[in-house]
Amino acid sequence: MSTPVRVGPSPSGGGPVPYLTDNELTVLHRAAQGETYAAIAQALGYAEKSVNKMALRLNRKLGARNITHAVLLACQAGLLDGRPRRHGDHAGFTAHLRRGEEPCEPCWDGEREYRRGQKGARKAAERNAA
Repeated sequence: MSTPVRVGPSPSGGGPVPYLTDNELTVLHRAAQGETYAAIAQALGYAEKSVNKMALRLNRKLGARNITHAVLLACQAGLLDGRPRRHGDHAGFTAHLRRGEEPCEPCWDGEREYRRGQKGARKAAERNAA
């Protein structure tokens, strides 16, 4: 689905924070509460194998050895404290869209600049082709 993307400073100022999907954050929160993979899978309507794979992805993204270590690293990075994430702690314009959010102004600015560049490149290609 999404590849591990490390962008922006962590809320605690400790380094980059990986982008985690909503499902991954849910699994992480439930693991932090001490739930087993089987209990998490049942609560979310997934197969236990799917939750296990998600935990492995979380371990890889966070650089953890196991889910317990992932919970510790997520706490240190400020992912489980419930505070809103700052701009720069996410992957940008498309990350907002994937979450169903209205993009923040800095993301819109970046998207507008990108679109202007694409439009200019298309016009230049048309001039060169003519």
